[in-house]
Amino acid sequence: QAQLVESGGRLVQTGGSLRLSCAASGLTFTSYVMGWFRQAPGKEREFVAANWWSGAKTYLAESVKGRFTISRDNAKNTVSLQMNNLKPEDTAVYLCAAAHLVGVITPEAVSQTANYGYWGQGTQVTVSS
Repeated sequence: QAQLVESGGRLVQTGGSLRLSCAASGLTFTSYVMGWFRQAPGKEREFVAANWWSGAKTYLAESVKGRFTISRDNAKNTVSLQMNNLKPEDTAVYLCAAAHLVGVITPEAVSQTANYGYWGQGTQVTVSS
């Protein structure tokens, strides 16, 4: 059974940085699209970033482009989200997810929550103003 465990969330001030990590087990890591989503109270789950083809391809939501970076370590089965210049609107629970997509993988496909079969429990990121 696949398991995803996030870590790294905490309280940070506006303009600060955080690095979230997700450790994956029980799946063939390089075969999966790894994504980060976030969910704020009262809001729908929102796509943040995804990484596939063993890390060669990435896609970021417009709201985080230029501030967030996604990367993976295939040797350690981990995917990370480096978040810089954090804003109060980045406050949310951040969730790691894994999707086994075949064929042509598009940004539209990797941004859809329905395509992800495995999810972590999430880690809280709070950005104070």
